[in-house]
Amino acid sequence: MADHPISHPAETPPSNRVLPALLNILKLVALLYLFLVSIALFGAAFKMAGKGFSEQLIATTTNPVVGLMIGLLATSLIQSSSSTTSIVVGMVAGGVLTVNGAVPIIMGANMGTTVTNTLVAMTSMNRRTEFQRAFAGATMHDFFNLMSIAILFPIEQATHFLERSATWLSTMLVGADGTKFPNPVKAAVKPAINQIKEFLHQFELSQVVMVVIMVVLALAGIFFALTFLTKVLKVLVLNRAEGAFTQNLRKSGMAAMLVGLLVTVGVQSSSITTSLMVPLIGAGIVPLESAFAATMGANIGTTVTALLASMTGTPGAVTVALVHLLFNISGILLIYPIAAVRRIPLRLATGLAAATAEKKYYAILYMVGVFFVMPLLFVLIDKLLKAS
Repeated sequence: MADHPISHPAETPPSNRVLPALLNILKLVALLYLFLVSIALFGAAFKMAGKGFSEQLIATTTNPVVGLMIGLLATSLIQSSSSTTSIVVGMVAGGVLTVNGAVPIIMGANMGTTVTNTLVAMTSMNRRTEFQRAFAGATMHDFFNLMSIAILFPIEQATHFLERSATWLSTMLVGADGTKFPNPVKAAVKPAINQIKEFLHQFELSQVVMVVIMVVLALAGIFFALTFLTKVLKVLVLNRAEGAFTQNLRKSGMAAMLVGLLVTVGVQSSSITTSLMVPLIGAGIVPLESAFAATMGANIGTTVTALLASMTGTPGAVTVALVHLLFNISGILLIYPIAAVRRIPLRLATGLAAATAEKKYYAILYMVGVFFVMPLLFVLIDKLLKAS
């Protein structure tokens, strides 16, 4: 009996707890790096294939509705609203496009950038509950953008309040020193992307074959990284004390919005911020409502970096960047403050996610239909009408 108090089999020595935790952190860093490289490779492949086509599309826009669809299609093709905005800024500065013609394209670009989230969510298709949560987390951004466009597009066409406000603000800002933030993510993944490109160039492949191989590698990397990333996150976050990131996301809507804004300004990409949120939602680590607030912050964050970078440019360049900023702020002010209105995109996303969990092909139909087929049909019809 005297021996019993001496032994403590339930206690784990600190060294035995630290080593697995360190290994999980190393796994997390490696998987996160693979995920970021894969996302960057996916974007690089689409830029290689679609940038010239996107520039031609934007140059031919005249009708505001078609401009909206061109912004959506161009951004879906090159996987970056910042790239679309940069093309538009260059065209406005060069006199090819008016600020008035640029506004609908910027609105469409805001919607097109969310295709990456949907793609990321689809990597968890074989895990039903996780996929349902992740798909809702991905598409809530789509429904928010659709609501913003549905409200602000007709108002803008009737009053031109975004264009006028942006033009007025640009007169005060032009001449300010532009600020360029260091981009740690770009610096970290660029060497890996360059190595992949150099390796493929050795085989003297055609551009089409190179793009296909890069897309396949990117999709495989995203799928592999997210499959294991979710498991590691569950171990590190769900089974232990929550980190500062998820704690701040859960605190309040404003705190989550600030986290989304700061992370996006830091990495200079709302796609990275919102795509990283998708597996956290899927794993049940971050609630949908908190992620929605962080997404609103990311929406502002992505425009702030573009605005700061454009301040050394022409008044037109600054105006286009300001249109993007004012459009996102206006959408948030109209939708987020009222709880009943705020829940609309969340309910629509949850309903769509429930349907896609039942029939998985709905997810593919949704992504291809909304981001590619619908805008392409509008563009083709417009071209046919012009030709007749």
